[in-house]
Amino acid sequence: MHEQPPPSATPLPSLRLTARQAISAITDSYTEFTPTTDPPSVSPPTNGPLGWDGYDASRERARARTGEEESVLTALATIGGTEAVVLSFEFGFLGGSLGERTGDRLEAAYTTARERRLPLVSLIATGGSRMQEGMRALSQLQRVAGQSALNRAAGLPQIAVVRDPTTGGGWATLGAGADVILALPKAQVGFAGSRVRPPDADPTAYSAEGQFAAGQVDAVVPADELRATLQRWLRLLADTPRPPSTPPGPAPPPSALGTTDMPESGWAAVLRARDTNRPRAESYLRAYFDDWEELSGDRCGGRDPGMRCGFGHRDGRTIAFAAQCGTATRPSGFRTATRLIRLADRLGIPVLTLVDTPGAANDADAERAGAGAAIADTFAALASARVPVTSLLIGEGGSGGALALAAPGRLWATPDSYFSVIAPEMAAAILKRDTGEIQHTADQLRIRPQDLLELGIIRGIVTAEADRR
Repeated sequence: MHEQPPPSATPLPSLRLTARQAISAITDSYTEFTPTTDPPSVSPPTNGPLGWDGYDASRERARARTGEEESVLTALATIGGTEAVVLSFEFGFLGGSLGERTGDRLEAAYTTARERRLPLVSLIATGGSRMQEGMRALSQLQRVAGQSALNRAAGLPQIAVVRDPTTGGGWATLGAGADVILALPKAQVGFAGSRVRPPDADPTAYSAEGQFAAGQVDAVVPADELRATLQRWLRLLADTPRPPSTPPGPAPPPSALGTTDMPESGWAAVLRARDTNRPRAESYLRAYFDDWEELSGDRCGGRDPGMRCGFGHRDGRTIAFAAQCGTATRPSGFRTATRLIRLADRLGIPVLTLVDTPGAANDADAERAGAGAAIADTFAALASARVPVTSLLIGEGGSGGALALAAPGRLWATPDSYFSVIAPEMAAAILKRDTGEIQHTADQLRIRPQDLLELGIIRGIVTAEADRR
């Protein structure tokens, strides 16, 4: 590979980099490649497949202006020492539009990634399909989707960087179809381009920030942080030296960070778990991982700040995590956790879940957002995962909303936690008991960690790190 010098100055996010500038900005070195195709036996049709008047002249002007033969470049690259296939769009070439020859190059990129078992990084800046090639251009989206599916089935990660603009079919395939989506600030991102939206449309909905708020983008990354962010993601997702057919070892359960003595009563267990000073997910993630990156959003229009999902490094290997943060989990939180579990399963990465919720959100908005279906899908993802899933109850275990994140047969608990079929207050209300019987009801439910162990619900009660030595 030939070495590319680092950019002399970090480009501003508002600037549209050329395809080569974008590649140079994130890679240590790269070597371009193009698909090897036999020369056509007959001359290509004048002005493209539709005979679009002036199309050849438009292509020639684009070549003269950009120095490129097509709207996308493909390369083998190293990013922070990790090998990857990189494709980069040249917006100056007919608006980065996708035509048949673009499809040839994209297929070559996906194929090379499969042949070399490498992650694929897409640096996208496109207005969509090329009108001058009509349906022959639009059909390239099916081609891209098919290639992406093959790489997904091969267990190879796909990371998209959406630049300005990323619209139309490029967003609906290469962008939104990636495993991890990073966006540059202020980038225009959306299926509808600026000239085809309703005149009264809210422009925020078509921005990187708007798409992040709607759960469609994992992070908005400043240009000067993009290179380092990609390096971390590639180290996390491409670090799979074992054969794909060999299941990974399970993630060890974290050590307890809070109190280590057992609660004397069921109500004491409830009060401990509800204590605002009890260690929460953030503390457990910091103690457990050396570093991590997070996914955000359910790709269905929602984000739940009470569900943290991502991938982290611990003792030299990658572990995925889905962590409840002590709030009522919303449908978007369950869908984000399901997305995380299925991605980790496909990549062969073990999963850790941290269970901590008073229960699933049950307000009218949650019902309209499909709470039942979202919870059911999380149950299904855990039940069908081929990789081992380790779960730790670190606080409140409220009914099915908590159980959905608890791995069957691989659940541990901390001493300051409880798990219950229903909150003691609700149980007393359903049984028509007065408030004075809530504490007695908590005891009857047998929700303490030691009760859960005796009942066979958990595998064990974790201790503090010092106690394990």
